[in-house]
Amino acid sequence: MATATPEKQPVLTGTKATLNNKNQTPAASQDNTVEIDLVALFFRYLEKVHWILLTALLGAVIAGVYVYFAVTPIYEATSKIYIVGSDTTISLSDLQIGSNLAADYQEVFRNWHVHELVDKRLNLDYSYSKLAGMVRVTNPSNTHVLYVTVKSPDPQEAKLVADTYAQVAREFIAAKMDMREPNIFEEAKLPTSPVSPNKTRDIIIGFLIGALLAMAVITIKFLSDDRIFSGEDVAKVDGLPTLGMIPLQGADHGKNTAVYGYGRPKTEGKE
Repeated sequence: MATATPEKQPVLTGTKATLNNKNQTPAASQDNTVEIDLVALFFRYLEKVHWILLTALLGAVIAGVYVYFAVTPIYEATSKIYIVGSDTTISLSDLQIGSNLAADYQEVFRNWHVHELVDKRLNLDYSYSKLAGMVRVTNPSNTHVLYVTVKSPDPQEAKLVADTYAQVAREFIAAKMDMREPNIFEEAKLPTSPVSPNKTRDIIIGFLIGALLAMAVITIKFLSDDRIFSGEDVAKVDGLPTLGMIPLQGADHGKNTAVYGYGRPKTEGKE
């Protein structure tokens, strides 16, 4: 009866991660795992730290150029409407009705007629979908105030559109919903700084992405490096003990290299 060959399963033990190897060699029959030395990988990161930092700085520079020159800054302005009414005397029932009508008032800003009135008053020549995408209406919990927030690349336009939406909405509510005209609680303030992009955050993200990419490349090269550097590497590959190491002088590069002898010791003086 045939049995399925188990897949490779990563196991972390101490400072080494192991992978079950289904293609083990006969010489390594006593050890069916491929070991990843995390300590050696850490020191490889230290050896290549200058490349990691260089790539991280390159990522930060690319992100900085992108957010400063390729991204259009967006400004935000908020006008506020008090949704109870304009009478000086407010009863408890008025407050309760105001809470219930908050959702209804928010629907007013989705009405195409309101968008058309705003567009005509400001001579914007914008489509309904574009105006709807610029405006956002929220009602903070436990309040009777609607926040009419508008985003635009032009700070002056953001303020004008927010104030106009608030004015048109209060007129529309009084005329179409047969209710008291809400008060303008607060006019929008001219924004002085954009809300997006967040340049500092984006540059930091670019720095981190650059560093992670460099570390990923180093890790792949480390895992794919099957060269033999020590007697332990010989034992892992062939399962044979190392009998000795003979240092050699590299003829081309002037570096000390070594040849490892393994297996049974020879009795005759032959190579």
